[in-house]
Amino acid sequence: MPGSAKTMTVATVGGLVLVTAYTVALGSNGWLWFSWVVLGLLTVGVVVARG
Repeated sequence: MPGSAKTMTVATVGGLVLVTAYTVALGSNGWLWFSWVVLGLLTVGVVVARG
C-alpha cells in the first residue's frame, strides 16, 4: 500500500474513532457521520486506484 493510501486509511480509522467518541459523549451529529462516510469513500477510491 503506497504512502498516501496508508495515510488516508489511518486518517479514516482515526476519524471513525473521533466521530464515535463524539457521538457517545455528546449525541449524534449527522454532518460528522456524513463527512466520515465521504472520507471513507475517498479512501476506498484511493486504495483501489493505487492498488
